[in-house]
Amino acid sequence: MSSETITTALFLITAVIAASVLITAIFPAIFQMAGTFSSASHAADQNIRTDFKIISHNVDTSTTPSSPVVYIWMKNVGSAQIPLSDIQSSDVFCGDVGSFGRLNFIGLGTGSPGNGNWEAQLMAPANPNYWDPGETLEVVAQTSKITGNNDVYFQFVLPDGIWRSIQISLS
Repeated sequence: MSSETITTALFLITAVIAASVLITAIFPAIFQMAGTFSSASHAADQNIRTDFKIISHNVDTSTTPSSPVVYIWMKNVGSAQIPLSDIQSSDVFCGDVGSFGRLNFIGLGTGSPGNGNWEAQLMAPANPNYWDPGETLEVVAQTSKITGNNDVYFQFVLPDGIWRSIQISLS
């Protein structure tokens, strides 16, 4: 009888120790997965709320034939404000289809960007520090990578990876 009691007690102690080891091994993994899911969900939410659309464009080859000026107007159609710091950190690619390059940001509404550069300007901003939903952003890009013989490629990429592009026919 006493051997059965000792065996049962040993099994009970072993079960308690095994349960505590299992709990200490599983709970950190569960909390880590919850944090990962939470951050992934937040990133997906930001990507869904951040959206913009190219609404119009113009390529002016008349004034500077060696480095034409491209005008692009984009509308914030998402529900999130986009800080001007994100616009300043964005990438712009422009040039002939198949022969385009990345342009350098020079400022907000400075005038003529110059060859290999781009600038941006909010059209009638309600808040000068953000590209608010419903507002239009004008991007002016100038590059010698536009020959006037081919279609023009333009791409705008926000720092979080959201991008829009357009192929403009010059004919």
